[in-house]
Amino acid sequence: MERKAVSLRDVAAVAGVSLSTASKVLRGQGKASEATRKRILEAAERLDFQPNALGQFLAQGRSATIGILAENAPGAFTMPVLTGATTAFGERDLSVLVYDSHLDRTVLSSTVRKLKARKVDGLLMIGDGTGTDMHSVSEGFSVPVVYAYGVSDDPHDASFMHDGFLAGRLAAEHLIGLGRTRLAHITASPSDLSALARAEGLRAGLADAGLSLVSGQPLHGDWSRSWGIEAARRLLAGGESFDAVFCGNDTIASAVQEVLRDAGTRVPEDVAIVGMDNLSGLSGQHDGLLTTIDPHLTELGAVAARYLADAIEGGEYEGGVHTIPCTLIPGESTGVRPRSAGAPAAA
Repeated sequence: MERKAVSLRDVAAVAGVSLSTASKVLRGQGKASEATRKRILEAAERLDFQPNALGQFLAQGRSATIGILAENAPGAFTMPVLTGATTAFGERDLSVLVYDSHLDRTVLSSTVRKLKARKVDGLLMIGDGTGTDMHSVSEGFSVPVVYAYGVSDDPHDASFMHDGFLAGRLAAEHLIGLGRTRLAHITASPSDLSALARAEGLRAGLADAGLSLVSGQPLHGDWSRSWGIEAARRLLAGGESFDAVFCGNDTIASAVQEVLRDAGTRVPEDVAIVGMDNLSGLSGQHDGLLTTIDPHLTELGAVAARYLADAIEGGEYEGGVHTIPCTLIPGESTGVRPRSAGAPAAA
């Protein structure tokens, strides 16, 4: 027979106090003598009382529910951000309502109105990482709104992004550390904020070593494989020597590697290649073929969620862009061979 759940009324009866006194003491509120507090706490422990979290939130005028509005929830890069956020909210006993705007501004506006009507305790907006500013929806909300994997166009909003500048610098430092001095950069348009940050970080890393980019400028296009192929062919046809390429993402990097090898250029012996995004890690493969930079998107989502949860509790809320550090994962494309499964790490 299933055991009946212990209620707050049971605790009050065992402790010999009123229901309101037991409730206030267990919430850390109100005034009670030390002896009374001790009796209530001992009764709660003896009865293994588990407070109703939702009831506590409602007593505080809260719903214990967070709204999450993603611009492109099914996206390969959005999903880990969403996973990290929902896990972090769960750890704080917060429920979530997840909506997807499908990159449609009309859907986004109507969903924002729904969330305002639902009286959520806070809102997490998740962008699609394209590098364009996210439209701020904070106006009209009486609760905190935080932006993740995108930057709000309102500087008063708190936005969380991976550190693209650091990514570029890590690529430069890794390649220069391998003795490469003729670095090229293939990336998306400079109007894309993510591409711009990575290019600036790369330039800074090169400048620290007294170096500059091959041809002085990155090759700008888009994030596609077709652009990676075209750009690699341009590099080869340009006649200027290069011994390393930092690619704006792993898709471009894989295309560049293929073109170079088809042309008889050895990777990494002749040209070392670094990508960005850790695509193999996202898919759970970790094949170690491509040196890449991991933006830690799951952690990004979790950090943004914890920040929102803290803000709801009265914690700090600071506008501007908060960056999450990236890490470089060496692979065969810069001369590091992956360990076989279960093999011990090198000393």
